[in-house]
Amino acid sequence: MDMNKMAFEEFSSFEPLQFLEPDKDILEEKNLCALWERLQKELQNVHSVEDLKRWIGFYDELREALDEERTKRYIAMTCQTDDEEREKRYLYVITVVEPLRKPRQMAILSQLASNPFFNALDSSYAVFKRSVLSQLKTYREENVQREVEEEKLCQQYQKISGGLTAEYEGKEYTLVQLSRFLEEQDRGRRKQVWEIIANKRLEKKEIFEDIFDKLLSLRNQIATTAGFDNYRSYIFEKYQRFDYTPEDCLKLAEAIEQTVVPVQKEIENWRKEQLGLVQLKPWDLAVDPEGGQPLRPFQTAEELFDRVGNIFKKLDPKLWSFYKVLGEKKLVDLENRKGKAPGGYQSTLSLARLPFIFMNAVGTHRDLETLLHESGHAFHSLAAREQFLYDYRSAPLEFCEVASMSMELFASSYLDEFYSEKELKRANRKLFEGILLFFPWMATVDGFQQELYTSPDQSRENRARIWERLMARFGGIVDWEGYEEVRRYLWHRQLHIFEIPFYYIEYGIAQMGALAFWIEAKKDLKTALERYLYALSLGGSKPLRELFQAAGLPFDFSSKTLKPLIDAAREQWTLLKS
Repeated sequence: MDMNKMAFEEFSSFEPLQFLEPDKDILEEKNLCALWERLQKELQNVHSVEDLKRWIGFYDELREALDEERTKRYIAMTCQTDDEEREKRYLYVITVVEPLRKPRQMAILSQLASNPFFNALDSSYAVFKRSVLSQLKTYREENVQREVEEEKLCQQYQKISGGLTAEYEGKEYTLVQLSRFLEEQDRGRRKQVWEIIANKRLEKKEIFEDIFDKLLSLRNQIATTAGFDNYRSYIFEKYQRFDYTPEDCLKLAEAIEQTVVPVQKEIENWRKEQLGLVQLKPWDLAVDPEGGQPLRPFQTAEELFDRVGNIFKKLDPKLWSFYKVLGEKKLVDLENRKGKAPGGYQSTLSLARLPFIFMNAVGTHRDLETLLHESGHAFHSLAAREQFLYDYRSAPLEFCEVASMSMELFASSYLDEFYSEKELKRANRKLFEGILLFFPWMATVDGFQQELYTSPDQSRENRARIWERLMARFGGIVDWEGYEEVRRYLWHRQLHIFEIPFYYIEYGIAQMGALAFWIEAKKDLKTALERYLYALSLGGSKPLRELFQAAGLPFDFSSKTLKPLIDAAREQWTLLKS
């Protein structure tokens, strides 16, 4: 796929265009301004509820088209961050298009909210109406330029992270490619590679700290300008977290400390004993403690994609029909390469209503898990594509992650597509071990941001102290002696802290939902998948709590809810390691 040309031109709008002119460049400044003016005039001519519903369709169409263009350019840029033309095209969107769009869009929303027929919209518009009012509450025109600067800083972080490489045994590797060696049994080799990766990141620590200083300052200014006491309060409103509070997140952290951290220490002590170590070091965490060679489920990205497809064929015909769309329309970029942004994501081409999967496959078991995870997101996008409002074709982030994390668990029994019986057992042990160990890390990342954005002391030293204290609270038994500086800046590797502030608690909430789905699937897979697909089809048409209810999942942050889920996961891990 020629990502510079984007190769997306072949995808037509899911529904015939009613407002836009197909051949007109909507990103050209003159055209864009004219479209918003026309939309505003159309709203002035609304004289009934039916007129307003028709106008909302026009509003959705313009947003879909703009979001799709931005997504295309983002995909192209992340697929090759060292391509100056792609970077330039993406930066044009965030530095020119977005500053033009945001004040006009918010003026339109203000006009919409005061329209006499807005409150007369029927109950199917309830979530949409609540969203409109929330957007107006957080928006300030003075923040538009700050948000542009914020995005430019995030892009700078991504470019630097994606460009990190190191030489090992006479060959240049990306840090993602190097991480494969951490699964090898030779401990001296693991230590050497781990130190290379850690030192390469430390070389950039001052740059990352500078970027974050600027992000912190900008975000605090944005919150204050919008009338909030702190950025945490602002972002909870901006993310429209109507169903839980920061205090609920802290409550979940306490439940994790009580319920999961003891299991984390049990797992790490078992690992230490199996490896015959006096101290468990950070380079000992990826190797198989039972002496197995690294799981290498595939050689090429094409092989990975095709064989995951075989899993979905076995799992459910609807899932397989969704997955085929990705392959037939070439909506994936899976392999790792120099200059590619780190991590993995699924994004949606809004007007075509098609998902795209991005990741960095290097042949590891984690790559297999990532494709299953991102496929869950893609299925969510396709399941909800017929929702009548644009806002409803995506769900609250917490439920989006239920879609992806549940898919990893649903597929876990079908990994014999890649593995022998013995390897399958080990792969699933890794899965449940990863789930259990994730909760303390999630609590660390979320807790770090909770304190960071509510502390009056914004110094680098204070945030280092916050991080070190949380690592001590949730960090298990790993011995960092001699590597205290690496531990101090470990948060630099977590791109969410830089790019998507406060977006991490979602994973914890969703993992609880996914575990509940897995428990039900063990009893009746067919029924669990039916509920899964039904809940996904609702998109964002219901509030978060109601989406969990529609799926038959608990929505609670207490130890009472968390403990039975963790007990079931621990029991499964225990069976798989014996």
